[in-house]
Amino acid sequence: MLLMRTASLLLGFVTLALVWVGPLLDAWRGSFAAHMLAHMGVVAIAAPLIAIGIARPIRSVATAAPLIASLVELIVVWGWHAPAARQWAETSTIATMIEQVSFLAAGLFLWLTCMAPRNADAPARDAAGAFALLLTSIHMTLLGALLSLASRPLYGLGEVTCFGLVLGAGQDQALGGIIMLM
Repeated sequence: MLLMRTASLLLGFVTLALVWVGPLLDAWRGSFAAHMLAHMGVVAIAAPLIAIGIARPIRSVATAAPLIASLVELIVVWGWHAPAARQWAETSTIATMIEQVSFLAAGLFLWLTCMAPRNADAPARDAAGAFALLLTSIHMTLLGALLSLASRPLYGLGEVTCFGLVLGAGQDQALGGIIMLM
């Protein structure tokens, strides 16, 4: 069990390193699709791996905690995808750092509360954790679909280069939405 936790923690931090200082770094500054790869790397890969790897200091989590964490994650994700917030993060290193740390913190909050140790109210808490993950999946899918199917680009106006491909702003946004759907 300790080996699995250690490996998960290590893989989570390696994922963060690849996203935050690896080859994605230059790409996601100009491309929404590349940004979405980074975003999904943080919330859907690194956060759960780190949560598995963290020794849980909390003995018990309130039954509603996973639902609260899911709501916090929803607010963070949708808030940072508002056009003004996205533009701020695109043009400011400080804003990008705040955005990425808030994605990681919200993701860790969600995964840690959903995977908290069992206690006396385990069935209710387990159900709340499962529902919180379902709610998170639904809102992320909805946002991805809205971004993919939008009639006009919400982010940027001109062409961008995403991993060597030249895309229009609408194509870049649609590709980013599709990445979010996965």
